[in-house]
Amino acid sequence: MLKLYGFDVSNYYNMIKLALALKGLDYEAVMTYPHQSPEYLDISPTGKVPALQTSDGVLIETNVVLEYLDEIAPHTPLIFGNAFERARIRELMKMIELYVELPARRCHTEAFWGVPVHEVTKKEVKRALLNGMQAVARAASFSPYIAGDKLSAADIFFLYSADLASSVAKKLYDIDLLEHAPGAQALMDKLNAMPEVQKIAQDRKAAGPAFAAYLEKAFQKK
Repeated sequence: MLKLYGFDVSNYYNMIKLALALKGLDYEAVMTYPHQSPEYLDISPTGKVPALQTSDGVLIETNVVLEYLDEIAPHTPLIFGNAFERARIRELMKMIELYVELPARRCHTEAFWGVPVHEVTKKEVKRALLNGMQAVARAASFSPYIAGDKLSAADIFFLYSADLASSVAKKLYDIDLLEHAPGAQALMDKLNAMPEVQKIAQDRKAAGPAFAAYLEKAFQKK
């Protein structure tokens, strides 16, 4: 059976959880925070999450894991179409990751945990988020999904990246980030109405207190 290492507050972990749920694949969830113990480094070379244990070995990068799941469960494809259409889905995944998720992550500590970041960093992130969301808007179709009329892996990336980025934009800059991508709010509402997504949201909320305690200890060590 597949084993998924990670924790329910992690957006990348939840991307894999949603893909597994949509495909109806059974797996064992192993609650794991990122760490550098020799035991976990034997599983995940970076010590990060998520990590998916398969019968052949471990995979650790979310986009790679999503493609692997498509290979072993092609009945519910998340990257589909002809060669160009599949490449476009991968392109949108990468754009969302590089230009929305990663810039916002630089300000997570202040937006979510009250640990300030440098003002220069905040200015850089604000510019990057606006540019990134506008770039996604130009590349995506939102008809109604990111890549067309079917849900794809790009929508999974959007759901669990744009939600956090939008929270950062609102809390730190009082900006509605989704307004910069016409159709984005409607898509977010559509995705959040899915029962699989609602179940993951419940798990995330339940895991919040334990994650907050973990973070408090981590910040105290610094």
